Amino acid sequence: MSRRNQIRLSDDEQSELLDEERVVVVSTLGPRGWPHSMPMWFTVRDGEIWIWTYAKSQKVLNLERDPRATLLIETGQEYLELRGMQIEAEAELIRDPDQVLQFGKDLTIRYSDGIDSIEGDAAVAMQKQAAKRVAIRFAPKRVASWDHRKLGGTY
Repeated sequence: MSRRNQIRLSDDEQSELLDEERVVVVSTLGPRGWPHSMPMWFTVRDGEIWIWTYAKSQKVLNLERDPRATLLIETGQEYLELRGMQIEAEAELIRDPDQVLQFGKDLTIRYSDGIDSIEGDAAVAMQKQAAKRVAIRFAPKRVASWDHRKLGGTY
């Protein structure tokens, strides 16, 4: 008998995991049909994962050809500690420089302790960086989640 329903993360638990974890593994389909998986920093906007990357990166080339991606967020060391989410998503490439810059600021604030804005020289430097980048929004189509801690020590 499957215990899948027993270990599924609730919506609140999914939000908590996304808030706590700092890396999403983004898998796209490479030019030869093989998965191309890369760890990325991310933010969550309106329940969707967003990343940014260089406009000429392999993942962007892959998503231009096929917008499907699988995202993995996971944590835990031992089997009975494992929890995570796998999200099948459709990617939207955001190239508008103002949106890319704003996303870069949001991302930097999330991963930097003690700052709540990007100003002055840092903003100028970020604007130069944003010119070479795209933001990517992943619209979820299917989510699988698990929390082995819910197994109560048995499996």
